[in-house]
Amino acid sequence: MKMNPFALAALTLSLAGWSAAGAAPLSPTEQQIVAEVKAGSPQGLQLLEGSVNINSGTMNHEGVRAVGQLFREQFDQLGFTTRWIDMPPAVQRAGHLVATREGKQGKRLLLIGHLDTVFEKDSPVQLWKRDGDRVRGQGVNDMKGGDVAIIEALRALHKAGALDGTTITVMFTGDEENAGEPIDVSRGDMVAAAKRSDIALAFEGTVRDKNGKDTGTIGRRASSSWDLEVKGKQGHTSGIFTEGAGYGAVYEAARILDGFRRQVVEPDLTFSPGLILGGTDVDVDATGAKGRAAGKTNVISRVATVKGDLRYLSYEQRDRARAKMRAIVADNLPGTSASIEFHDAYPPMTPTAGNIAILKTYSQASSDAGLGEIPALPPGQRGAGDIQFIAPLIDSLDGLGVTGNGAHSPDEDLEIASLERATIRTALLIYRLTR
Repeated sequence: MKMNPFALAALTLSLAGWSAAGAAPLSPTEQQIVAEVKAGSPQGLQLLEGSVNINSGTMNHEGVRAVGQLFREQFDQLGFTTRWIDMPPAVQRAGHLVATREGKQGKRLLLIGHLDTVFEKDSPVQLWKRDGDRVRGQGVNDMKGGDVAIIEALRALHKAGALDGTTITVMFTGDEENAGEPIDVSRGDMVAAAKRSDIALAFEGTVRDKNGKDTGTIGRRASSSWDLEVKGKQGHTSGIFTEGAGYGAVYEAARILDGFRRQVVEPDLTFSPGLILGGTDVDVDATGAKGRAAGKTNVISRVATVKGDLRYLSYEQRDRARAKMRAIVADNLPGTSASIEFHDAYPPMTPTAGNIAILKTYSQASSDAGLGEIPALPPGQRGAGDIQFIAPLIDSLDGLGVTGNGAHSPDEDLEIASLERATIRTALLIYRLTR
């Protein structure tokens, strides 16, 4: 059940302070699962180190496959059926690792991680380096730590005999940081897996709230882009602002952007101009990330182009924002014209009652294990992720991974103790959902 965006803000605030019903004793099987996690923690940390020391930038296909093979061996040991899905050459991505087991007991789960990082071969990367209770390394929290939490949780369940009869699909994508196109190809297998599942759990890093509590993600904003093109009348600047000369393209672009800032704002919605060029001539390269502009101080600007992004929590919010933006673009200054185009990328993970129900189960499991309650992270605080391609299809929860700082930077690190916490919570959640 989707929730309207105005009720959502109040809901998120209430969830931020929401409390579980109180801790309850773990069952004997759950106690065994926790004991197995703790006993396996050194092995999990060693597995994480091995994966971090393999460069797996999205475009380093050999490295992505190597990390996939490392993890595939773990799933094989646990009795999963594993396969590597190659992408067609035109997609230019390494592919995905899938591990499955079939049963008839409880909810059918889809667990999502990713093998790639933002650190390509030529990046200033940091190999595994431990410093007290923290460790640094490429992708250590985004998201090889989350991958290892999945594997070690399943290992503990296996040792406790709690995987028997379950239906679990694990999918580690090879291109989360830069999804291959077309999307319906690079994410087609994930969508198909979601349609065979009841619940999706994703293991991007756990974010702490302002009170220092680990959180769960019930919603993530969509990622989309827009292109603004503005035209004016080129002429001598001595005539600017007159009826004959008009205002020029740069003033019109400035008016439009300021109109966005003043008129389109609402909770959980952002829009950011990331590139702007203006003058008598402009040219943007094929990547849309850089370009050139030419002009003179005594010539009224003839053209301006702006490229930006738009992030929203629901399609209703998207449509409302785009309608306002189009109206602002159309209300031109004299002597100018403008047009705007929008491009969708990642769909929104809109909070639902089902997502909240999973969070409550997760929080209760954490509380029962003595690891504290888990409030919801306000959805506006997360960007785009793989879970969003399937969240419209099934109930979902994200942010179940490890805790660290500096993701996507050379200083990316991990709080080592968070790996065991995430693994315990994950193992108990899977156990309870599959009973």
